[in-house]
Amino acid sequence: MGFRCGIVGLPNAGKSTLFNALSATAAAEVAAYPFTTVEPNVGRIAVPDPRLEIVARLTGAARATPAHLDFVDIAGLVKGASKGEGLGNRFLAHIREVDAIAHVLRCFERDDVSHVEGGIDPVRDAGMVETELMLADLESLTRRAETAAKRARGGDREAQLELSAMGPALAALEDGKPAMSVALDPEQAAICKRFQLLTAKPVLYVSNVDESAAAAGDALSERVQALAQARGASHVVISAAIEADIAALADQAERGEFLASLGLEEPGLDRFIRAGYALLDLITFFTANEKEAHAWTVRSGACAPEAAGVVHSDFERGFIAAETIVFDDLAAAGGAPAVKDAGKMRLKGRDDVVRDGDILYFRFNV
Repeated sequence: MGFRCGIVGLPNAGKSTLFNALSATAAAEVAAYPFTTVEPNVGRIAVPDPRLEIVARLTGAARATPAHLDFVDIAGLVKGASKGEGLGNRFLAHIREVDAIAHVLRCFERDDVSHVEGGIDPVRDAGMVETELMLADLESLTRRAETAAKRARGGDREAQLELSAMGPALAALEDGKPAMSVALDPEQAAICKRFQLLTAKPVLYVSNVDESAAAAGDALSERVQALAQARGASHVVISAAIEADIAALADQAERGEFLASLGLEEPGLDRFIRAGYALLDLITFFTANEKEAHAWTVRSGACAPEAAGVVHSDFERGFIAAETIVFDDLAAAGGAPAVKDAGKMRLKGRDDVVRDGDILYFRFNV
């Protein structure tokens, strides 16, 4: 399990440049004009986690396989997208298919890269895109409510439940607020999830700044930070141009020197992924044997059988237990046998929760 994150924003905000850097490919065409990305591009990237190499070394694994994340580069939205302007309907449909939204906002000045609104204002840009998403949600939810109301009048219990869940979301959207601003009980939340509301998805604001502001941000990114705090959303500062330069460097030592010259401790990609994990409340666990150490992603709070299912459906179907080593115990002991000898290996049963960094050995019988 990973997550599928859609990269959205106005044209020329730097979405495709960031996507190319994240995926280390040239799959998305980059140009200084709107709508160069006509079809969504999907990039699968490895999750950097220094613990994986340590797990591989201390368990004698021949190779290390990281967890992966999917990013979808969705062409720029413009005012009127909810009504089909600028190819908007097609792109709104693609946004419905992702788990989270990375909203790239232009926080840099460049005379050779046009802006569809004629000037740089990331808060205004965020409002434009969010308005289009809310309008699209309002239209789709209104249609659903009308259909459900007819069924409810006929005594349909499921339709009545749907209406009870739709009501608060519709009221919020009509008031110009996103669906995620509504507090729903678990049953209502489960129903609303089926509607794939665009404004119910977790949002990560990405301030795309000039190279000189990559380390500390600037006045424009500070405005985005304030917006994110007000919305209860996450925020990261990235220079897409720098990330593109880093992606072009194959040598890790060169990358380190380049980052140090800019006053950066790590690539923006690493911050982006950590923010994405936090956004969707995900954790990493590991499996390891003599052939391979593998990092996997599962939702926080998942029990051991669910984690087993991430590795293979048979593991979940025939789950018996999971022998578990805590990463810190493995690192301190210097190997799995020493952890066992110290009596620190534990068994997780069906109702036991997996923790971030757990190394799991599944027992199963199909």
